[in-house]
Amino acid sequence: MRISSLTVKYILLLIAQILLGNFFNFSQFIMISVLPVMVLMLPIRRSTAFCLVIAFIMGTAVDFFADGHLGLTAAALLPVAALRRPVIMFVFGNELFSREEDISPQRQGWEKILLATAICTAIFLAFFIIIDSAGTRAAWIDLIKFILSTILSTAVSMSVGNLIGSESEAKWK
Repeated sequence: MRISSLTVKYILLLIAQILLGNFFNFSQFIMISVLPVMVLMLPIRRSTAFCLVIAFIMGTAVDFFADGHLGLTAAALLPVAALRRPVIMFVFGNELFSREEDISPQRQGWEKILLATAICTAIFLAFFIIIDSAGTRAAWIDLIKFILSTILSTAVSMSVGNLIGSESEAKWK
């Protein structure tokens, strides 16, 4: 059985997210998650159903091994997987789907990757924070957490997106 390099990258990044959740809890106002960009960067040829299953598995693994609230990360990650196709259409246009070309910073440019990553991260964090607080915290606390976490998670996710979406130089020659 041959495992692709993309699968190995995803497994290692999932382990990194679990370690990040366990050992780097900075503050109640900051949460770092790279899971939305991992869902965004799944191969274009994969269906929405496949992305939903992968998002559920990744979210459940993080819930089980890191956060402790079973179902919270999975529930917040599923809307990202469900809205992945419309976000890609909005940011990149129809071109990626017609060519069945994967998202790549080298081809699509960093500005578009940043916008798509920020949108997916905002969707994830909005659901995560709303479900997590369940109306028990003041709205200003949730708003501060949303803004700070979106900025920081998007910044960290850009390097993850580069790792997942990078193409070899040989492909360009």
